[in-house]
Amino acid sequence: MPPISPEQVVARLKEGKPVPAVLLLGADSFLRETCREQIIDVVVDQAARAWAVQRYSAAEDELELIVSRARMMPMLAPRQVIVFADLDAIAPPAAESKKEDPSDMLREYLSSPAPFTVLIFEAAKLDQRMRLTKLLTEVAFLVDAELPENPQERLRVATRHTKQMVNEQKGAIEDDAAEELADLCNCDLATIRSELAKLVTYAGAGQKIKRADVEALVVAEKKYSVFELANVLATGELGRALQFVDKLLRDGEPPPAIIGAMAWMFRKLLEAQELGRGVNAGQAAGRLRMRQDAAEIALRQAQKIPRSQLVKGLQALCEADSRLKSGTKHDRAVIEFLVAQLAGSREAVVRSG
Repeated sequence: MPPISPEQVVARLKEGKPVPAVLLLGADSFLRETCREQIIDVVVDQAARAWAVQRYSAAEDELELIVSRARMMPMLAPRQVIVFADLDAIAPPAAESKKEDPSDMLREYLSSPAPFTVLIFEAAKLDQRMRLTKLLTEVAFLVDAELPENPQERLRVATRHTKQMVNEQKGAIEDDAAEELADLCNCDLATIRSELAKLVTYAGAGQKIKRADVEALVVAEKKYSVFELANVLATGELGRALQFVDKLLRDGEPPPAIIGAMAWMFRKLLEAQELGRGVNAGQAAGRLRMRQDAAEIALRQAQKIPRSQLVKGLQALCEADSRLKSGTKHDRAVIEFLVAQLAGSREAVVRSG
């Protein structure tokens, strides 16, 4: 079944059309959560959620249990939602296994589904070898929980979501501030939502969040300190670079946010190189759209790092970002390998020189 938008699923439910099963597929946990909550809002009254919304995980529960519960009438509510998350945890049965494939039971159920149940299946990624994957992509309403791959389109969509999140939090944000925040957070919607909660309070009741607010509260905290890492990478000191990243991780900085800050920093250093050597910090601040103290650091660091290293670094950052979004459970390893690549590219430049 071709993908449809969350809004289309919600519209079907509001019109009373059958929606027996929905597959939320994609690595963006925020998009999965948003769609899931939209469905629950339409199907189950707030007062009935304690007993009419059931949540299970494939890491702990069997598919047979889900099918059995889907057939049972909900208590004190006309309809129910059953969420079955973490489908990534299901491994394809061994070829020699004599155990019945649970997807057969689900197929039988979906051939005549209970009219009072909406099943929501969730996964960051599905094994295409499994019969369950084939069944769900054929029968369930598929919602793509991923942002676009194209960087410009990805930023545009993330910026739109940023504005929507601000509205939900009873706030407002200027267009350039929304784009700056989305860019800073590497278009990671969960991180954006977390930062917005602080920004709405910081801006004050009835006030729009401005770019200056983002710079004061978020950029200063997350991005400008990453120029310290640029200084370490410029010297090729892998040990110090790994210590810097280790501190960020231990302080609770999400890996996607680290990569987003580093990518921002690399782009700003490239922009600073294009300004030429005759530009002062005040002029650079306006053209780079950052505070003057940060612009001064950017100009200084841009002279230390070869352009070829910055370009290769951006490519490595893009690859690391894709690995994180693929659902890997080894975020620290991805970050450490990335830092080794970035420091190693400097060593290669030094050797070739």
